[in-house]
Amino acid sequence: MTTKRKVEVFSAGCPSCQTAIELVNRLACGSCEVSILDMNDINVAKRARDLGVRSVPAVAINGQLASCCSGSGIEEQALRWPRQA
Repeated sequence: MTTKRKVEVFSAGCPSCQTAIELVNRLACGSCEVSILDMNDINVAKRARDLGVRSVPAVAINGQLASCCSGSGIEEQALRWPRQA
């Protein structure tokens, strides 16, 4: 018996997310169980935070954030305007 691979796609419904969903569905193997999760759902957002999702789209496989999705995301310091002396 083949073990199922749990693939979770975290999406906000944007065009970039749709492209990621299409890619995951195209690459999914016969033993993959793909779930598309809406980040507008508070429980999904909590799950994403627990996995370390910092931006969407993001993909987790068997409960681990995929390496392509583990970037640092938005950093507060990078968004601050330079302070003038």
